[in-house]
Amino acid sequence: METESKLRVHIAPLGFEVDRIVLPAIRLRADAVWLLVHSNRSEDKAEPFEAEIRERLGGEGIEVRAEYADRKNLFGMLKAVRGIIAEEGGGNDIYVNVSSGSKIQSIACMMACMMWNDTASITPYYAEPEGYTSSAASSGRAPEQMSSGLKSITTLPKYRIQTPRQELVRALAIVSTAEGGRIRKGEMAERAEELGIITVNSREENRESARFASLAKNIVEPLTDEWNFLHVEKVGRTRWVSLTEEGRNAAEFLL
Repeated sequence: METESKLRVHIAPLGFEVDRIVLPAIRLRADAVWLLVHSNRSEDKAEPFEAEIRERLGGEGIEVRAEYADRKNLFGMLKAVRGIIAEEGGGNDIYVNVSSGSKIQSIACMMACMMWNDTASITPYYAEPEGYTSSAASSGRAPEQMSSGLKSITTLPKYRIQTPRQELVRALAIVSTAEGGRIRKGEMAERAEELGIITVNSREENRESARFASLAKNIVEPLTDEWNFLHVEKVGRTRWVSLTEEGRNAAEFLL
């Protein structure tokens, strides 16, 4: 999809819906649609709907791509949407359908719009169908789509959810990839300086203490006090840095 002109790219979770994905894409003149598909294909009952979506959109000249993630994992879904935004957001207009999948998928899509709307032109929308079918999925089967037609498309507000600045995310990666899930604070300071996350201006004899102080003030304190992503524990004379539960969750979709 590399082109000099701006494209209209849609992102839509794949569930037991066809019209709710196809009709908004056609009405809004999409150039391409990314389907968020359940990564466990053996338990995914939406394959027939994916095939019909591809056929109908293809007939309209709309390209269809797929990104795979566990539809039950909020943070995995966030990471999948983030990846699409990073790939398409350089110069294209992105439209995110928050109405076509499961609740977790819809929440992830809306959160992604709020987190990364400063990096790309992103518009979340809700597609209201003409009506709902009388029979939903039963006994593990989905005989027909859960709604039909398209009554209206509602553009949703572009609120903002703050995310950590890039230096903090890179520092989070140092802890996340450390052996045993924790790292000595001194070793973290060395890694942070090597990667250019912190800057140390001092004479050689003061370098270790200056590096330590810079890490504490600029990285560890914000990630601990403001974000609650890190935990610092003193064992003997050594301070160990590890991720909190919130930090582990954040690392799942930020890294």
